[in-house]
Amino acid sequence: MPEVTFRIRWPDGTEESCYSPSTAIQKHLSAGETYALHDFLDRSLAGLDLAAQRVEAKYGFRCSSADAQAARITSRAAAFSPEETITCLSMT
Repeated sequence: MPEVTFRIRWPDGTEESCYSPSTAIQKHLSAGETYALHDFLDRSLAGLDLAAQRVEAKYGFRCSSADAQAARITSRAAAFSPEETITCLSMT
């Protein structure tokens, strides 16, 4: 299953590499796009959930790395205001 690393820039300027076990994330986020915090959360969590479901369909269990990445994004996003933005810098 092809994995994807997507690099994001948080509102405070820090950058983070994020992991998806499947290309499913590419249906939800695009490199070079900036998203409102709530929109980014909706998109990234949906994409990571779909990726984890694809792993489950193939191997019989969800991808714990996708679930951990979703938890990390949710936790980190809590530090910012809803009107702030996140940029998806790249998808590789």
